[in-house]
Amino acid sequence: MSFISYYFHWSESDVLKLEHAERRRWCSEISVINASLNPSKDKKKEKSILEMQPSR
Repeated sequence: MSFISYYFHWSESDVLKLEHAERRRWCSEISVINASLNPSKDKKKEKSILEMQPSR
């Protein structure tokens, strides 16, 4: 949720009002926008936030 709040400057309550599927869609949209604005120099595919695994 903080990912969406950070990029869109939405409040926690606004993000919590969204359904889970809608939050995932917004995360995907943000990741696509970030990838298009900041392409990697070595041309590797950048990971979406949804593809990342938690570090332990």
